[in-house]
Order: sequence, then structure tokens, then C-alpha cells
Amino acid sequence: MGRFMHRGAAGLMAALLLAIAGVGAPCARESAPAATPALMDTAARLRDRALQSDLAWRIAAELTTRIGPRLAGSPAEARARALMAERLKALGFANVRIEPFALAGWRRGREEAAVVSPAPQPLAVTALGGSVATPPDGITAPVVRFPDLAALEAAAEGSLAGRIAFIDLKMFRAQDGSGYGETVAIRSRGAVAAAKKGAAAVLIRSVGTDSHRLPHTGMMRYADGVPRIPAAALSNPDADQLARLLADGGEVTIRLLLTPDGGFTARSGNVIAEIPGTDRAGEIVLLGAHLDSWDLGTGAIDDAAGVGIVTAAARLAAEAAPPRRTIRVVLFGAEEVGLVGARAYLEAHRDEIARHMLVTEADFGTGRVWRLESGVGRDALAFVDRLHALLRPLGIGRGGNDSLGGSDVSVLAHAGVPAIGLRQDGLGYFDIHHTADDTLDKIDPDALAQATAAWAVTAFLAAHAEEDLRAGGRAREPRGE
Repeated sequence: MGRFMHRGAAGLMAALLLAIAGVGAPCARESAPAATPALMDTAARLRDRALQSDLAWRIAAELTTRIGPRLAGSPAEARARALMAERLKALGFANVRIEPFALAGWRRGREEAAVVSPAPQPLAVTALGGSVATPPDGITAPVVRFPDLAALEAAAEGSLAGRIAFIDLKMFRAQDGSGYGETVAIRSRGAVAAAKKGAAAVLIRSVGTDSHRLPHTGMMRYADGVPRIPAAALSNPDADQLARLLADGGEVTIRLLLTPDGGFTARSGNVIAEIPGTDRAGEIVLLGAHLDSWDLGTGAIDDAAGVGIVTAAARLAAEAAPPRRTIRVVLFGAEEVGLVGARAYLEAHRDEIARHMLVTEADFGTGRVWRLESGVGRDALAFVDRLHALLRPLGIGRGGNDSLGGSDVSVLAHAGVPAIGLRQDGLGYFDIHHTADDTLDKIDPDALAQATAAWAVTAFLAAHAEEDLRAGGRAREPRGE
């Protein structure tokens, strides 16, 4: 559990408000250090103090306890926006507001699956986000297994008519989470590939690394001109079971029932708060996380942890010294359903994108940061050198200069904004990601504090750096070992 005691639900609000009361206004401390040695010394003290802070954990605890799951476009996500706007104001942030936007809504219904023959048994299944429903009585059909998406795409046209496609690609475990990127296409593109072959539905092996009967949800996509078929994920043990049944030879028939509802107009929004800069207030250092979550768990590691990290990091950085540049925290809405909030932010803030000096995002759970990556102009690499010198005592190595900063902020990085990526340990992240097991007890408070320290130092140094982080054009450099 780490050195921070978990508090009961009844005491969360009181504990957070008590901590807020003792914090003071962000700009009530000493003036910004002028000399680089003094600046580095202040940043080092900030790093060490952030390691002792549990503000990030308390924010994540309140969000997951008082709100719980926060599906994009849902009333719960709206309550989360209101809660975080209130908390940000209480923490002394300025210019706190909610910027709303519309999106296509979706909500989960009943989800059931079972082997009908040759060995009747239930299967643990969940609808993929955006899936259409089955007929009211479900679909009962034979299953055809494919080892990967390429094999399904190579199948003969019409060969799956009246059948259910099963894509059985296992995700591999990796510290940097790279197994996800190499597997997730079966979720996002599987329904379209299966429908093109005539399938009545598609099942995928969960895109996750666990061995529990907890299926992983996540967004999928349809394509214009292609029939929309129901799409669901099996838990990994159930995918194993189905694969063994199919390996025995003979036909395996399953029944699938999904009753989600979608296609209606819903509302989401981005929560924005600032710590205004002193002499370079028009320049912005943006710290992002996303407020929405999937609906099976309480969205603790994805991404209440990130919300806690960036909020606490900005607050702690301001306490160390008033920032020269404005530090802006953006809690994006509707990330899980396709970076909708990030695109809405870009559209709403196009006139000031050139004044965004740096973006970074916390959206990889509660693992310790193990590598610093950058995506800055060639003339700003000295800034990254100084940042790494401060982060190295936290056990953080140096990567390359091709980072996009994170999920939502990648939209801004593609628009030319410099980025910092703080890579968190992902060895266990995809055991929990998008499952019912994504709950507060999975957050390691000590690891969360280390990550908060890394983001706090990054925000502080970027807000005080003399360099134009865009200068010289982005220089691609090889990753470190």
C-alpha cells in the first residue's frame, strides 16, 4: 500500500479539503529564481518535496469514489467535470472553466456469451465500445478462428456468411507497452474485416496481458459502406478455452447477446485551469490527462491517476516559485472514444497554439517513470539535458527526441507544439486496462508520488526556461538504451 494510508470513502472529501486549506495561493511564495544554478536548486527541492506529497492519490481517490466510472458523454462524466472544476478552484487555480463539445453517445447493455455445442458453458465477454447490438434473441452461430487480423483479411470473400469470426491474437507484455500497439488493431479494425467476409459478428481475444476472467473493453470502428456487426471481447482464459475447443476439430457453436445503445448525441467537455505566468504569461506549458474512463471499473489507473498527477504537479510547481510561463492543466473529455476532447481543444484554441511552448500528458497508470523522451526543437535540447539531470535521481533514463507527449496531447504535438513524454513502467498496466479490475486499490501511492515528482519538475523547468522550445526545428535523435 506504500507509506500513504488509504482513507475511507467518508473521509476523502474532508481530507482533501483539509489539505487544500493549508496549501495557500499558488503565487504566495518566493520570486522565480533568476540564475540557472538557483533555478536548478529550487527544482531539486521541488522534486524531493513532491516525493512526500499524497495530493495526487487523494485526488484520484475522490474521483474514483465519489464519481466512479466516467463513460464519455455520460452523466457521470459530467459530474466528474463539476467535481474537478470545484477542486481546481479550491486548490488556487485561476481561469477554471469547462469547454463543452458534442459527441456520438454510446452506452452498454446486457452482454452474454456461451458455448452451445459441443461442450455447453458460459463465456466471459464484454461489448467493445461503439458496437451495435445483436438481434433481441442474440446470434447463435458457428465460430471460425483466425490467429491474427491479417489471416482474417486474407480469408475468401463470403466465407464467413452465417458465422462468427474469432480473432485470437495474444498481446505480449512489455515495459513500454509496445505490445498494445502491435495488437490493438484486432479491436479497432476487426469488425470491419469480419463484416467484409460476411460474418454475423466478431469476437476478439481481449487486448490485455492478464489471465483473469475479466474481459477488456475499448473502442472499435466501423467503415462506411460495410455492414455493422456486433463486436465483443472474450477474457483471455475464455479465449484460451474457445481455442482449445476449436483445436479438437469439429464445429463449435456459440450464442452471443449484446444490447448496447448508440448513435445519440451526447455532451462532454474539457476542464481547463491555469496558474498564470508572471512575465511570460502569454506562453503556455500544458499538462494533460483525461477525465473520462470506460465503465467496467472505476477508471483508477486509466486515468484518475493521471488527473491526480498533473493537478498535483502543477500545484507543487507553483508552490516552488511563481511560474514565468502560464501552466495550464487540461483534463480532456472523451479520450477513450477517439481523442474527441483533444480535437475539440485544438479547434477551440487554434489562435493560441503558437503560444503553447510545451505539452505533456499522464495517461499510463501509476507506474514509476523510467524514461524521459522529448520532442523539442534542436536548439532546446540543452533544456532536455537539464531536465534529465533533475530526473535522473528518480531512476529515470534518457530516450530520444521523437515524443508526441501522450494520447490527447499528440494532437497538439502533430500541430507543431513541442512535447515531453515521461514513460511509466507498463509491465502490469495492461493486466488491468479497460477491465472491471481498474479500481483504486491498484494504485501504488509511492509510484504515484514518483511520477508526480517527475511531472512537477518538468512543469517547473518548462515554465521557467529561457529557451524557445520550438527553435531549430525538431531534431530526431536515437533512443537511449
